[in-house]
Amino acid sequence: MELDTDVFIVGGGPAGLAAAIALRQRGFRVMVADGVKPPITKACGEGLMPDGVAALGELGVVLRETDGCVLRGIRFVDDRSSASAKFPGGDGIGVRREILHERMLERARDCSVSLMWNTPVTGLREEGIMAGGNRIRAQWIIGADGSGSRVRRWSGLERFVPHLSRFAVRRHYRLGPWTDFTEVHWGDAAQAYVTPVSAREICVVLIASKANLRLDKNLERFPKLANRVQGARLSSSERGAVTSMFGLKRVYRGNVALIGDASGSVDAITGEGLSLSFRQATALADALAAGDLKRYQEAHQRLLSRPRLIGNLLLLLDRQNEIRKRTMRALEAAPQLFERMLAYHVGETQPLQLAASGAHFGWRFLTA
Repeated sequence: MELDTDVFIVGGGPAGLAAAIALRQRGFRVMVADGVKPPITKACGEGLMPDGVAALGELGVVLRETDGCVLRGIRFVDDRSSASAKFPGGDGIGVRREILHERMLERARDCSVSLMWNTPVTGLREEGIMAGGNRIRAQWIIGADGSGSRVRRWSGLERFVPHLSRFAVRRHYRLGPWTDFTEVHWGDAAQAYVTPVSAREICVVLIASKANLRLDKNLERFPKLANRVQGARLSSSERGAVTSMFGLKRVYRGNVALIGDASGSVDAITGEGLSLSFRQATALADALAAGDLKRYQEAHQRLLSRPRLIGNLLLLLDRQNEIRKRTMRALEAAPQLFERMLAYHVGETQPLQLAASGAHFGWRFLTA
């Protein structure tokens, strides 16, 4: 059977649904296909930064009060020090990935996006795509099929900027949050992220360079966190994933464009993966409305620059224990510096303001 649409999106996760919603808002006919059925989940930290919450709002996605837990800021913790900063200009939210996907799916249905689940996409063709045994004509094709994207390979966009991969494992605990901050616990060559996702549940993610991680065998590397969760009942099974930081020379070719992790990603240490894909969705929809994917390429590079810079800085702390310890002492002694850095991280501060803070931080670092 032959079908027809304006835009065909491969991948029905958050990035694909965000693109579908943004495109429907501009009047495009949109089909989305995925080889599995919802809800689509992933081992991630489940915290949305304030800019991600704002981007969801622009897409018309409504998260209910009972869906998650308000996040006021970020706290860094190591064996001797801690530093906290509130988000400027708004709150984030901790929300189970399955719940986030369901809310985005509700919005996509309301926008009359055509959704095709359990429908594997098997290849590109000259005027469209093959999906579920059907030939589908499409003016534009969007790859939202993750870091191992087949659309990227099929379209000849597999020219990577050098990248780094690490390994993550996630588990939920039936435990009331002790803070409304996301906590990042630092250990030697590893981090543990704690995100409240409801009034009675937290999400813990361990990330390290070592493969075959087991959370229960490595939690002792973070004694403060291990003491917090000791004896708590588990509310999910352990789930693993790979987190990568890589870029592409180009994110479009002809009538094919990439979005989300398919188009390049930042390490999970930044907490920016979902927020980035939501902003990309808006930029992509604007470019298609103008019929000019070059505009999307330029916007994509601009959107990726800030989280990539932050990611590189944080990964430096991961690799250099002594630098990290001195940094923690400096931030603990001058919390306003951490607040300014967090403001840049969530897009509330410009690079020149960050540079001024960096000079102040340099002095604090030398005297820490």
